[in-house]
Amino acid sequence: MTDLKGKWVLITGASRGIGKLSAQFMAKQGCNLILHSRKLEGTKALVEEVKAMGVDAYSVAAELSSTEEVAAMLKTIDDKGTTVDVILNNAGLQIGYRVEYLKTPLEDFPVSFAVNTVAPMQICYHFLPGMMERGFGRIVNTTSGIALEAEQAAYSASKAGLNKVTIDLGYKLNGSDVIISLADPGWCRTDLGGPSAPNAPESTIPGIVVGAFINDKKSGRLFGAQEFAGMSLEDAVAKAESYTSPY
Repeated sequence: MTDLKGKWVLITGASRGIGKLSAQFMAKQGCNLILHSRKLEGTKALVEEVKAMGVDAYSVAAELSSTEEVAAMLKTIDDKGTTVDVILNNAGLQIGYRVEYLKTPLEDFPVSFAVNTVAPMQICYHFLPGMMERGFGRIVNTTSGIALEAEQAAYSASKAGLNKVTIDLGYKLNGSDVIISLADPGWCRTDLGGPSAPNAPESTIPGIVVGAFINDKKSGRLFGAQEFAGMSLEDAVAKAESYTSPY
């Protein structure tokens, strides 16, 4: 299992839900945190909370639908001189549930892809060269298991796009100690998932971040967080490393 104590972790969508839970969990592992939300105020209290746990942390802000704002956020991190070792691309946008799915607004697609596919990859492409040069890095892109629901076509298509680019990029990284993975939290009672979801957000830990701790140089795998619910981190990592590589 990879020891991430003292490593810097960038978490998008850290102000609430699974992103916030991931931040608290990573802080418990001794990780320093860069906490993203739309506004700096969104993670202000969380920064103080994790600092009280003995790690360093700071906030960054960007509207992920804007490549310009994402670029500005990345420049802020660079200007601070932070070496980003781990990325948890947690943030996502489920734009709407279109009951009349044949009338799905075409605008749903570019907005969904901007947040759910383009922004994560913009972040990956920015930090991957440094990870590859240093010979270490972990990226976990949060996806979705939604399928066969034309009512959520734009969301599911954007996540399918994220899956594809992650797996293809993983093929290039496979065999190195820069590991990229996918994580599916399952249907959870978050602001995105709604109150009718069967799973508590807490059930995603440690599965939603297990890809950050694996140490077998295998990329491109998809980890379903609910399959690791209630497990210790050590047991979750051992289970994750038993998963077959897609290559």
